[in-house]
Amino acid sequence: MRTRRSAAMTAAALALTALAGCGQGFDSNQAAASGPVSLSVLIGSSGDAETQAVRAATGAWADRTHNSVNLTLAQDAKQQLSQAFAGGTPPDLFYLDPAMFARLAKSGSLDSYAAALPDPDGFYATLRQTFTANGKVVCAPKDFSTLALVIDTDAWAQAGLTEADTPTTWDQLAAVATRLTTPQRKGLALSDTHDRVGAFLVQACGWYLSQDGRTATADSPENLTALRYLQKLLTSGSTAFAKQVDAGWGGEAFGKGRAAMTIEGNWMIGALAKDYPDRHWKAVELPAGPAGRGTLSFTNCWGIPANSPHRAQAEQLVAALTDPAQQTALAKATGTLPSRTSAATAFVAEHPEQKPFLAGAEHARGPVTATGFDSVLSDFDSGLLGLSTGGDPEQLLKTLQRNASQALGK
Repeated sequence: MRTRRSAAMTAAALALTALAGCGQGFDSNQAAASGPVSLSVLIGSSGDAETQAVRAATGAWADRTHNSVNLTLAQDAKQQLSQAFAGGTPPDLFYLDPAMFARLAKSGSLDSYAAALPDPDGFYATLRQTFTANGKVVCAPKDFSTLALVIDTDAWAQAGLTEADTPTTWDQLAAVATRLTTPQRKGLALSDTHDRVGAFLVQACGWYLSQDGRTATADSPENLTALRYLQKLLTSGSTAFAKQVDAGWGGEAFGKGRAAMTIEGNWMIGALAKDYPDRHWKAVELPAGPAGRGTLSFTNCWGIPANSPHRAQAEQLVAALTDPAQQTALAKATGTLPSRTSAATAFVAEHPEQKPFLAGAEHARGPVTATGFDSVLSDFDSGLLGLSTGGDPEQLLKTLQRNASQALGK
């Protein structure tokens, strides 16, 4: 689940900035080890199921190749990786999020191995783009999630809505949100963060940066159209941000019956089963905006240090972990979608509840990976709540434009 950034993440960013100025952080004369080795692997696990699945997969590879794997669960992955690289002791393989990828790739600290994997073009194009630096795909996407519209089917039926009323446009979403609203419940609730609101920008053909990532495009007519639509929803009384209905995120608002619909990722499937097993629901693709359908994707890659003495073995392990059959097994444990198209299609055939999330893969936008953009988007998030109380979306975008331009050095 995507969460708020913390002070520890800020410290991680500072550590990586320092790293970028002092080289790759460890001995560039190290040679690849020969023979059986012990690989250190750092993961940020979502829970016991994921931990056990990764442990089984890496253990099977170790047994087959006569190597060994030392698996470590990160408490704060960004901070731990930053400290490890700065101290010259990065793990041989690790989960790597897009923001940290951008910093490590800029400093030349990552092994660009993706092209050497079996079927390197078999990963979704959006995910490959997320982990591209200087025109080259650097690391293999591990898995991914997208956003969809999650609907309380009991509330839907009580409002007299049928399958034919499933919203496929912005106007239809506004209409059903109104019909689902009661004195006790909002029709729609979502988190006040760019990780949700950004989907509306994509649906209006807007975004924070140009296609090449070099120019800020926040202050655009398309983005203004998106925020004005969202503001109209919020001020109509049918829609609220999660915190306005005393919930920490959209899933909690939905699970507690404070909203009949929410915009969330496929992590909702596990959360609802665990915390709200009596809530009946279905997911559908996000409705299309003026520019068509659009959603957001969230992912990590398998990172390998550029000068690890065990690069060859780490690359072999990634090849095993991204094999379609292995990806399917890992996806079952994590509730995410396999990053290979062939594996994802087979996975959804067995897990039809994931189909709306997979459908979004073809029109999803990945996260912004520009260095220093975390703070820009955090500031944008802090202004979103004001849209519900008459805040000026045009001014919000002007501020975002200024901050984004400064982050890009323009």
